[in-house]
Amino acid sequence: MSVLTTNYLTPTGREEAWRFTPLKRLRGLHDGTSVQSDRSTLIAKDALPKGVTFTRENLEPLAASDDVIIERIRSFSPSVAHLSIAANTEVSEPIFLGRSAGALDTAEFSRVRISLGTHAVATVIVENTTDTILAEDLEIALAPGSNLKFVTLQEFESKSVYTARHHAVVDKDATFKSVTVTVGGDVVRILPTVEFTAPGGSVDLLGVYFATAGQFFEHRMHVDHAVPNAKSNVNFKGALAGQGAHTVWIGDVLIRAAAEGTDTYELNRNLLLSDGARADSVPNLEIETGEIIGAGHASTTGRFDDEQLFYLMSRGIAMSDARRLVVRGFFNEIVLEIGNEDVQNRIMDRIDNELEKAANNG
Repeated sequence: MSVLTTNYLTPTGREEAWRFTPLKRLRGLHDGTSVQSDRSTLIAKDALPKGVTFTRENLEPLAASDDVIIERIRSFSPSVAHLSIAANTEVSEPIFLGRSAGALDTAEFSRVRISLGTHAVATVIVENTTDTILAEDLEIALAPGSNLKFVTLQEFESKSVYTARHHAVVDKDATFKSVTVTVGGDVVRILPTVEFTAPGGSVDLLGVYFATAGQFFEHRMHVDHAVPNAKSNVNFKGALAGQGAHTVWIGDVLIRAAAEGTDTYELNRNLLLSDGARADSVPNLEIETGEIIGAGHASTTGRFDDEQLFYLMSRGIAMSDARRLVVRGFFNEIVLEIGNEDVQNRIMDRIDNELEKAANNG
């Protein structure tokens, strides 16, 4: 174990990328004062099918990063947990990755790579659990014609700190669907980012988050359209309940001059379930060419719909059950995109439990 020293500039909170983040709650991940352990906790939960391997390798990063925590991770270790799906392999069942252990006295710096060969098809579900301090650089390489559904579940216990960049590199005619679920942890900060390297790619970045009293969840998107004829769709929904619950959603989409034929849209909706909660939502769209199919964004933050509650209660449904039904309906569109009934039910049950605790504490 060691305290990591670096020459990288330490965020102060005045930088645009860090202006919402509660730096003092990051347990030293941002300034090099965290004590690093050598643990590597990501494991395959089941036997892997033919054409799929999960090994540790020394790999160079797929893409540069200007995030100080990601740079610290890369300087700490060249070793990468690499899940590889061979070309022309179609995996019919989800591949589950999970955490073997956690710790709060030291931090884990994790590097992960998910690679799909040409025309490979797979679903990968990463289950992040336990109480832990974890910083992660997760990169995804999609070869031409490949198709990946990537589900990441932040189901941490209440003291966890998780900061991560989930970066996908999308080649010609590849399809990438990401579903990010954040329902646990003290501080969670995720950067889902995408770059297109050849025409014809299609990306969906979807997500749900539910923050209760004192929790801070930040999701900061960046989609880089640098090539022609690519599509992207961003849709995140959040709910907040309890004093001090705080969420941040930043949606940055860049359409470069060479990216003619781009079709993109980003949407963020937030539901405030109580007083004392705060949702920050900032959609950004930068367009350098007028030769596109479409580009748009929208953001809404509103309180619980009393009319919906009244309607359900007028039909004999108790208020607590009516609130639960409204929240489930709000999230259902995206949760169903996970495509695994057991996981979907577990996430909805977790949201129900968090909603009940928030109501009892209110």
